[in-house]
Parts: sequence; structure tokens; C-alpha cells
Amino acid sequence: MPTTLRALSVVISVLLLIAACAPAAAPAVPKPERIVIAVQPTSTPEQLTADANELGQFLGAKLARPVDLVFPTTYAGVVEAMRFGHAHAAFMGAWPASLAQKHAGAEVVLAEVREVLIGETKAEAPYYFSYWVVRKDSPITNVEQLRGKRVSLPSPLSTSGYVAPIARLVELGLLPATGKELDAKAFFGDVVFSGGYGQSWEALKSGQVDAIVIAGDVAESLYRDVLANTRIIERQGPIPSHAVMFAKQLEEPTRTQLKNALMELGQPEQRALMRKLVSGIFVSFQPTTTDEHLASLNQYLKVTQVAFVERMK
Repeated sequence: MPTTLRALSVVISVLLLIAACAPAAAPAVPKPERIVIAVQPTSTPEQLTADANELGQFLGAKLARPVDLVFPTTYAGVVEAMRFGHAHAAFMGAWPASLAQKHAGAEVVLAEVREVLIGETKAEAPYYFSYWVVRKDSPITNVEQLRGKRVSLPSPLSTSGYVAPIARLVELGLLPATGKELDAKAFFGDVVFSGGYGQSWEALKSGQVDAIVIAGDVAESLYRDVLANTRIIERQGPIPSHAVMFAKQLEEPTRTQLKNALMELGQPEQRALMRKLVSGIFVSFQPTTTDEHLASLNQYLKVTQVAFVERMK
């Protein structure tokens, strides 16, 4: 064999030996699983996206994995996302949270502590109350005297503005619990759904209705304006605040990691992340359970049999 070929053969043999002895290349590290949190929309899509990115980055840094916030256009969309595993968690109002537990097997793990008004006092609590009020010059002194009268309520999908007030009529023996969905018009002469507490207040001020409901979680300026110019004739509650739901598919240790990360949003320097996106009166989250947080609401739903038909059909 020529000298050049012999030398080349030796070099190749050495290289092959080195390659054989070298440690195997490390396998590719799989990317961390992405966490998806569904949020009930409260603003324009453009603003929601900007605020969601900021919150997602905060949570992603805590969990060392990507966190996406998505905004289904309906309450049913949030429930279905959790039911089919498209969302691991959700920020939800109390009534939709009850539906998520019923239809998707989701679990309440955190309750939102908020700045609310209870009577004349500002408080930080995971619940609040709503109140039947009449004008100060009204001869009506109790809700029994509202029978056959005209009232304005914000929405048939409102926990504090419809479900709880109607349930209170049952508690007072003014409406019978029949086991079927109650119709508020069986007690009142007429029920006007105004679209919001502010609109109902305008209707009462102008004399279009005899009574309205105001809730302790509305803007403080509206709440105090209403109370300064009306008389409270009945109170209902406690009404549960918003909740954090975990899908049944979310497993440990991710459940605990996400729960702890969300708890950190209660730190003063982090509260703005939630206030911009979900709730302007957010203070913190506190651990709870489905049974504990939704107990009063589920009782209201049981006695009224009110259905979330507009969103769930």
C-alpha cells in the first residue's frame, strides 16, 4: 500500500475510534407543555390581547413554560373549552363557574377577594350583597309591597341583579319554590331588563319603575349615588365573587404551581395585571373549594331553577 494511503487509513481509523468513544449526543429536550387559561371577555379584543400578553408572561416566568390567555366569545365557550381540555384553567364569574362544575367537571380552587361595598362600608371580601331600593319619596317600605309593581333589573343572566333577588322573594315566602323555573313576572307587574345597573338607576330616577336592585361590586360612584338618593328595603346575599377554575385534566405538580403563581398576583406590585384584564376591584386570590365558594349561589339556583339559556343552548 502506498505510504500516503497507509497514513490516510490510520487517520480515518483514529477518527472512527474517537467518534465511537465520544459520549452520545444528548436527546432533544421536549418543549414544556403550554398552559391555556380562558377568560370571560371584558374589553375590546385589541386591549385584551395586550393585557393578556403581560399577564401570560408573568405566569409563564413562574411556571417555566408558555402561558396563553384566550377569550371565548360566550360563557358557553369557556365551559366547553374546559370540558374538552382546550383550556386548563379559567377566570369566571360565579354563575358560569357553577355551570363549568356541572357540565365540565371543573373545580373552583381560588376565590377573588375584591374591594366591595357592604352597606355603607368598603370591604375586601370574596363575596358581596345586592339591595332592593326605592326612591326616598316612595311609599313602599318592603319588598312585599312590590307585588304587581314595575321593577328594573340589569339582566336575566346577572347573579346579583336577578338570581339572588328572585331567590330572596322565595326565602321571604313571597314566591313559591315549585321545582320549575320561576318567572319574576308572577310576582311583579312588569320586569324591565335594562342592560346594566346604571341604566336601571336612570329608570328609577325618572319614575319609569318603582324599584331597582343595586349591587355592592359596581363602581363606587354609582353605588353611593344610588344609596344617597334611595332607601334600601331588602338585602340579598352573600353572593360569591369571581373564581379561578381548574379543569379536571390539569394534573399535579402543574396544579399547585399554577395556583401558587396566581396567588402571587395579590401582591401590591402585581395587582394591576388582574385589574386591567379581569376585575378593576381585584385585591387578591384566596384558596377555596367549589362547595365553599358557590354554596349560596347554588342554593339560589336550586330554589329559582333559573337557567342560563341564552348562553348555554
